[in-house]
Amino acid sequence: MTKPASIVMLVVGITLSIFGFALTAGGAAAALLASGQGDEGYFTSRTERYTVASYALVSPQLDAIGEGTAERLPFDVGTLRLRATSADPDGSVFIGIAPQGDVDAYLKGVHHTELQEVKFQPFRPVYRDIPGSSTPALPAGQPLWVASASGPGQQELTWNISAGNWTVVVMNADAREGVSADLQAGFRSELIKPAATGLLLSGTLALVLGVPLLVAGAIGLGRHGGATAPAVLQAPLVGEQRQEPAGIIGHPVRLGGHLDPALTRWMWLVKWFLAIPHFFVLFFLWFAFAVTTVVAWFAILFTGHYPQSLFHFNVGVLRWNWRVAFYVYAAGGTDQYPPFTLGRTNYPADLDIDYPPRLSRGLVLIKSWFLLIPHLLIVGAITGTATWAWRTNDGPAGVVGDRGGGLSLLALLVLIALVILLFTGRYPQPLFAFIMGLNRWVYRVLAYGALMRDEYPPFRLDQGPDEPDFVEPPGRNRRDGHL
Repeated sequence: MTKPASIVMLVVGITLSIFGFALTAGGAAAALLASGQGDEGYFTSRTERYTVASYALVSPQLDAIGEGTAERLPFDVGTLRLRATSADPDGSVFIGIAPQGDVDAYLKGVHHTELQEVKFQPFRPVYRDIPGSSTPALPAGQPLWVASASGPGQQELTWNISAGNWTVVVMNADAREGVSADLQAGFRSELIKPAATGLLLSGTLALVLGVPLLVAGAIGLGRHGGATAPAVLQAPLVGEQRQEPAGIIGHPVRLGGHLDPALTRWMWLVKWFLAIPHFFVLFFLWFAFAVTTVVAWFAILFTGHYPQSLFHFNVGVLRWNWRVAFYVYAAGGTDQYPPFTLGRTNYPADLDIDYPPRLSRGLVLIKSWFLLIPHLLIVGAITGTATWAWRTNDGPAGVVGDRGGGLSLLALLVLIALVILLFTGRYPQPLFAFIMGLNRWVYRVLAYGALMRDEYPPFRLDQGPDEPDFVEPPGRNRRDGHL
């Protein structure tokens, strides 16, 4: 298979797979939603009290189906149920639904209030007051309502949703000023279950077509992966045996990055924008990485081997990600634009992982989560966001809300280094060495969690631009990459 054909298969496979996952997830959510319909098949909101000083409370415009749609549809879109109870035990409430234009004509010149939105936790409705001096006619006697209910106690209306622009109106039945009522909305539709079935079937079909194409494209690119060894790592290509001096051991996950001696002071300010094409491509590559890792999980479980072409592809994804990270946010160590390739290049930053001749079938069941817990805590401290919070008044009602923000340890150190670069023209070498050590730790853990090696990541911060070698302790033998 040629490389262009592999790229086409990968792109088509990723597109179909993402589409399939989205449809399947939507179908599963719709099926769960349909199975959870309670209260006579209705999805209901909480009952909340709405109080306004005007003659009427009106909802925002309800675009049911939309303008230009036939008024009568060949299927039942759904049913809306509204319940209203006057806050005054001796009072009567009116609730009705009518076309937007008719409601505007009925309330023209009348002081009324529009409900713009409802915020929860805590509950707080947001109103827009519309002034007027006229007194409205009794609402129950108006011919504009397509559904209405009026009287003391709890009033309920149901309406089969149809095309058009509609408005819900809540008033006192005697049309007096000052409306206070407990309201609840409910919705049900017979379309949810068929829609869930259709989404699940369509998503499954897209996955059946997309995943094999994705894997085939990754295999093809993995076979084409690898070129000449870059000078920055001075290591053999993936899958080759390393020629090491006697007694010297290197880690099978090798990450390197060399600081550009001619870094400009200001270039890092625009690298985020320049790297947008890479972020776009990496989004899809990481999706493919996740799918091929699942495929590799089954292959390792049943055969004890990681499919070599998929291994090459996944190493390429990690390599691509590291080059972009080194360029932008994980180090900011070069102004040289990253290449669009999975293969090895002479870029100042690169990554390589030795192909394992055999992997443990048992470890594959627990290595990605249980065994990694200690490292995940450390990596979380390195890359997770350390947040701080403050309190603000939200809007004119003075509701207190929480706000937060922060940077990860790695991002903070890189920012400090780049600010120093901005003002001095020099990137601090000791800080760069420390940043490289943090990145090296992260990628070793990532490779282990992605099933690419069985050697447990060391609890060791190996600083510096190049992957260090270590002298083998006396009395220990190296077998199959294990110490």
